[in-house]
Amino acid sequence: MKIKILISVLSAASIITAMPAMAEEKPVTEQLVDTLTTLSGGPHAGFRSNHAKGVMLEGTFQPSAQAASISKAAHLQKADSPVLVRFSDATGVPNIPDANGNAFPKGIAIRFQLPDGLSTDIVSISVNNFPAATPEDFLGLLNAVRDSQNSTAKPSPVEQFLGSHPAALKFVTTPKPAPVSFATQPFFGVNAFKFTNAAGQSVYGRYQIIPVAGAQYLTKEAADAAAPDYLMTDIGERVKANAVQYKLLLQIADKGDEVNNATVQWPESRKIVELGTLTLKSLVADSKAKEKTLMFNPLQLTEGIEASQDPILLARPTSYAVSFGRRLGK
Repeated sequence: MKIKILISVLSAASIITAMPAMAEEKPVTEQLVDTLTTLSGGPHAGFRSNHAKGVMLEGTFQPSAQAASISKAAHLQKADSPVLVRFSDATGVPNIPDANGNAFPKGIAIRFQLPDGLSTDIVSISVNNFPAATPEDFLGLLNAVRDSQNSTAKPSPVEQFLGSHPAALKFVTTPKPAPVSFATQPFFGVNAFKFTNAAGQSVYGRYQIIPVAGAQYLTKEAADAAAPDYLMTDIGERVKANAVQYKLLLQIADKGDEVNNATVQWPESRKIVELGTLTLKSLVADSKAKEKTLMFNPLQLTEGIEASQDPILLARPTSYAVSFGRRLGK
């Protein structure tokens, strides 16, 4: 149980930050990064505090015919947009084996280059739920994991936390199998955004990034035998041979659906709209150096897409900035 808890909690931070705490304390933002660094045995100079191990690719995004009816965002109109994509393993361990349980969920970050020289980002993970509705609750979970490492208490601090937080329990017990490839791994946006089209009509939705090759996972035996960098190596080999594609989908909220709580998964019966096709064509040259200088930001938005009031979503960039500053040695 403790192993599964550590796996899920470390990886969940791919999409979390924090709000300011009491004046006499460090901001929750900084506390989260501190705890994540401790849990991953860091600090690891020059690397992210979570999702440290990754690989970057480049390609294009082609919007679908119906995308403009959802939003007036520039990249959802007629022209192709250049994209940068970073796949990653969870935790702040730079050399974690790709099939290691602590390396889940996987992450994807997408940067769309817009015609005006600006950009907009999507940051998602490979699990369709989140363990906490607020940054404070997530910090409580991380601290419970930390405090359980050398604890002899029965139940342990993290077991006590999970016993009173059903969303966290659901997250840590959700299966997270090793994918055959990043090209066969679906990703999900657990935060909602408001999309507005040129006619002023708005809907709330959550992203789904679905591989055209279909979801494919390794058996336990294959995962145990996998090379430490099999995912990072495989995706490079695949794009050298053929482009790798994903469908960018949007799950539309119904009236009454919770749009400000990342722990609430919407029913599968909700309407799905295809926004377009993401085509990855090549590895980014000098990917490691490029990764260090980039901070993907889920609130780096463009006209036609707005943030919901989800506390997790609104707080994320602050935590990313703390980690980014440390990565650059500031």
